[in-house]
Order: sequence, then C-alpha cells, then structure tokens
Amino acid sequence: MKAIQMVDLQSQYYKIKSDLDNALLNVIDSAAFINGPEVRTFQAELEQYLDVKHVIPCANGTDALQIALMALDLKEGDEVITADFTFAATVEVIHLLKLKSVLVDVDYDTFTMDTEKLKAAITPKTKAIIPVHLFGQCANMEEILKIAKEHNLYVIEDDAQAIGAEFTFSDGTVKKGGTMAILGTTSFFPSKNLGCYGDGGAIFTNDDELAFKIRGIVNHGMYERYYHDEIGVNSRLDSLQATVLRKKLPLLDSYNEARRKAADFYDEAFASNPNILTPKRAEYSSHVFHQYTLRITNGKRNELRDFLATKEIPAMIYYPVALRKQKAYFQDSDPKDFVNTDKLLDEVISLPMHTELDEEQLKYITDSVLEFFEK
Repeated sequence: MKAIQMVDLQSQYYKIKSDLDNALLNVIDSAAFINGPEVRTFQAELEQYLDVKHVIPCANGTDALQIALMALDLKEGDEVITADFTFAATVEVIHLLKLKSVLVDVDYDTFTMDTEKLKAAITPKTKAIIPVHLFGQCANMEEILKIAKEHNLYVIEDDAQAIGAEFTFSDGTVKKGGTMAILGTTSFFPSKNLGCYGDGGAIFTNDDELAFKIRGIVNHGMYERYYHDEIGVNSRLDSLQATVLRKKLPLLDSYNEARRKAADFYDEAFASNPNILTPKRAEYSSHVFHQYTLRITNGKRNELRDFLATKEIPAMIYYPVALRKQKAYFQDSDPKDFVNTDKLLDEVISLPMHTELDEEQLKYITDSVLEFFEK
C-alpha cells in the first residue's frame, strides 16, 4: 500500500505532469512573470466557472481578505463579526486594519456561523460580517444575507476552503460559494481543493465599482503607472502560479467529486459507531470536503490521534484553540456564548482527505479507527 498522507499533491501532479511542465516552460520562455497573459486568462476562466463578473487575483488568501476589507473604507474601531472556530487569518486581517473583531459561536453540526448568535452580536458599530465556509461547505448564506440586509451590513465570504461548493436558496437559485455576497475571497494554497504550487488568492465580486477599486489596491493603489490614487498593497498572483491553476481548474469538479467519494466511504464505515459523528452535509450546500472532520464524543480524541500515528496514519486537529482565547486576539467572553466551539475543540479530528485516496488506503484508515474503539 502507498504511504498515506493528509494531502498527496505529488500523485496529483503526476497525472498532469507532462502538460503542466510544458506550460510552465512556456511561461519561463516568455519571461512574462508578473501580470502576464496566463494571469489574465486564468482570471477570465475562473469568472466563467464561478459565474461572477469580476475575479481579482492576488498573492494569497489572507491578502484577499485584507484587501476586501480595505475596499469597504471601514473606519478604525468598526466592528466585524466572524466565527470563533476557524483559522486565524480571518480575524488577523480585521486587527491589522485596526477594526474590532466580534467572534460568535458556530453550529455544532456544520461548523459554520450560528446565525442566532450572529443576530445577537450586532451593535450600532457593526459594519460587516465574514462568514467562513469551513471544511468544504457553505455557511447558511440565505439567512446571513437576510440579516445583513436588515441591518445594512456588508458581507464578505471567506471561501478559502470551499471553492466549487454550491449553495441552493429556498427559491431554487444556485450560486457558487464566494459569489453570493458583495465580496468573496479564496486561497490557492497548495493543499486547497484548487491549489497552486506556492501562494495565491483571489477576490470575487459582481460590483463594478468595487472591482475597479480592488484592482488598484492590489497594485500599490495605481490605476496608471506611478500615479497612486489609493492606499494600496503589493499583492499579485504570478504567472507560474496562474499556469498551475489554469491546468487544475478544468479538473476542479472531478477533484471535488473524488473527495466526496472518499467521504462517502468514511461515512459508511463509521455510520454505526456510537463514539463517532461524521460530518453533516447541510441541505442548502453541497460539500467539497476540503477536510473530512469527525467528532469523537467519548473524550478519547487525542488518544485516537496518537493511536493512528502508530499506524502511520496522519490525522490533524483543526483547530485546537478558539480564536477568542488566542493571545493575539484575546477577548473576554462568557463560555455560555460559545458552547459549540468549546465542545468542538475537544472533539474534532480530521482524517486524510485528497483526490488520490484509493480504496485500499481508505479501508486501512477506517479499519484502524474502528480498531481503536474496539480495544
């Protein structure tokens, strides 16, 4: 059996190696490394895939979030609500811009923002909401957008982990994750469902004025060379990374389907074990399984992780510490307001999940997990 990895990028690369290698050599031969034709073409292709008017590539997913917030002209001290249970980049950019983060609990089953807690957190200082489409499925965007409209708030979708996921509204309308709010952002970090071979990110919008502004912000605030109309940053997707993404984008749906197939295998294997809760697939969102995250309910999550390590099966805990308890972002809080987050911190464990998992590996992983609970 092939060694098991959390993410097997090498095997994925071998399947597109010849075509991709030739494309990368063509970019090197052209010497068009920054803002070259590959970047512009990828931008157009991703716009078509997402059915969104504007994709603005940038250097990474964290920059995408920061630039999206910069484009909204928020003022120091304005409040931005986001989830307590997610990666730090989402709250990091709020603090970098001297805004105030307001963290709320998540839904226990879907790991995404609890909309009742969201409503309770809104104050006169609230200006924006950043829902996180965590682990591969969308937050409840229909309800979040409704709440935002009632309170005249901006919404920025953090779609770093769910590119390709689809949200179905109650009227039957279907939208891709990242395209439902005024702004969406994503990351092309190598391990993402659509990943490059370095850093990369993008911002999505259907708003022409915001798109124009963001194109300036990512390029030192310039719309004309050496004329700086905005306070900007230097955040560009380079042509080599765009080339990788161009070759992978046509395969994204098949990549996501391979992840779902692996998730189906896991689900079936664990369905009858009372100590394991498998990931809930929300009725309103498809799931692209950036991570396959179990909840271990008997208090032995850490022991399971250690046992799997003896079997040479990697398993990760995303995330071990709530954002509100991190030294950099510490916030006084009432534990009663974060019951689900605090429960998840003790229960979650993510198993290997990628496009190259085969049935032999999946059976070994699931048999090993079940063996632990039979001890």
